[in-house]
Amino acid sequence: MSRGASQREAACPPTSPHSSPRASDVRFPAFEGLLLFFALNLALQPLVEPDFGWHLRTGLDLLDHNLTLPATDPYSHTMPDWPWVEHAWLSDVLLAGLYRGFDRIGPLMVMLFFAGVTLGAFLIAGSVSKASIAARLIATVTVLHVALPFLGARTQLLSIAGLASVLWICERARAGREWLLWGLPALFLLWGNLHGGFTAGLFLLALWIAASVLVRLSLVRRPSLEPRITEPIMGAPHLRRLMLCAGLAAGATLVNPYGWRLHGEIFESLTDRFMLATLQEWQPVSFATLAGRNVLLYLSVLALAAAWGYRKVEPVRWIVALVFLGFALRHLRNIPLLLIVSLPLCADLVELLLARALAAAARIGLAAKLGWLSLSAGVALWMVVMGGDHLQRIVKCGLDPAGYFRETEAPIEAVEWLKSHRDHVGSKLYNDYGHGGFLEWWLPEDKIFIDGRMPGWRLGERKIFEDYIALNNGNPPALAVLDKYDVDWAIVSRQTPLSVALASHGLWRTVYEDRKVRIFVRS
Repeated sequence: MSRGASQREAACPPTSPHSSPRASDVRFPAFEGLLLFFALNLALQPLVEPDFGWHLRTGLDLLDHNLTLPATDPYSHTMPDWPWVEHAWLSDVLLAGLYRGFDRIGPLMVMLFFAGVTLGAFLIAGSVSKASIAARLIATVTVLHVALPFLGARTQLLSIAGLASVLWICERARAGREWLLWGLPALFLLWGNLHGGFTAGLFLLALWIAASVLVRLSLVRRPSLEPRITEPIMGAPHLRRLMLCAGLAAGATLVNPYGWRLHGEIFESLTDRFMLATLQEWQPVSFATLAGRNVLLYLSVLALAAAWGYRKVEPVRWIVALVFLGFALRHLRNIPLLLIVSLPLCADLVELLLARALAAAARIGLAAKLGWLSLSAGVALWMVVMGGDHLQRIVKCGLDPAGYFRETEAPIEAVEWLKSHRDHVGSKLYNDYGHGGFLEWWLPEDKIFIDGRMPGWRLGERKIFEDYIALNNGNPPALAVLDKYDVDWAIVSRQTPLSVALASHGLWRTVYEDRKVRIFVRS
């Protein structure tokens, strides 16, 4: 980076170009400890992610078969010949090892693992900011609250941690620690086997390089702009080194059990129009969903705070943030990526607000420690009001998952009935999309109809996800789909059109029902 850029960074405090005091001038460890505990409380989530079950089942089977990956799908009777690419195989082995290795507390250890990954990812992203510890923790708690619908035992969170690491390396490298760039190939070698979201990390690297080159070219044409920029800009030699390391990182992702097939499978999934148009997680952000409302409120507050007092000029950060904003507004699934990228800005804005609040308190003679004490009391009260019994539910899910699931919509009662009445049902199951992973976890001896791996799977006339949608969204339901796949028994959520249709159909009879599901058998 240029000497002028380094001098500008040193001359510009991260909070404000004005002389207001920094929030770090007065530390209050109790407040910071409360915030950290609250952040951990948010990161700890029960095992209700629909895809967790098939990830666990895969990991356990890989451990039982010496990490030998199946050539085709071993878990469904509808697509048993599909050449399955397991893009999270190493993550599944890790969580299965925790689940089995700790015996009775295995589920609790899995939740703690994902909570650690989640909290670590957001703390790494927050550390990109030069704001005080308190400001970074407030921003982390805020962003975690927005991200709640996406948290839990989700392998995608490993990609969130990877993205935070790439952001941190890029920021530290342009601030002078360029040796960190050589860690990118090792990071992507691991990431390419942990989760298919490594493509987001490669995209961030490419975007960072493109934005840096664009800013350098703009400064060459208009040198008068350089004094206005308040972020370091990489020089040509440093950009070449970054490009080399990014290229090595991309090549490292090919070192996986599938080689190029992994990249092809990810590309096909990301371009599957029917899946993108149907699954909720790929829908645009709107006020119709809790996740959409949360992120739109967060973005509105962030924009107002920036307009009110933020005076930095950071073109590279702005370009990166705006591009990820566009992706997040287009697809709900990309919201966590935006939250990671925007967290440093959120921390800077919180620092600005804290600094001005401290300055106002000083003018009226209010002691700073009294202010921190008031904030601590507020955080403690918030924790009690927002989640007084949250940790109790986490412990119950970790130590007695079956008992915990009785309080949810998961069909645990039906599973327990089936274990003692297996002779009452058939051999080819129909299950709802959201129950597939759960059944693979709790009924490993039965092959499922569909689960979260399968929206893009198509072989000849078998378009399993499209058939599933026709069966459930048709009016009336397309019951011929059940004949197509020779289904002879079904676990169906109550009060759905399919449940009503089967209950009134002469060829199907009910053998079990509770408040959650009905079990039908073909006569």
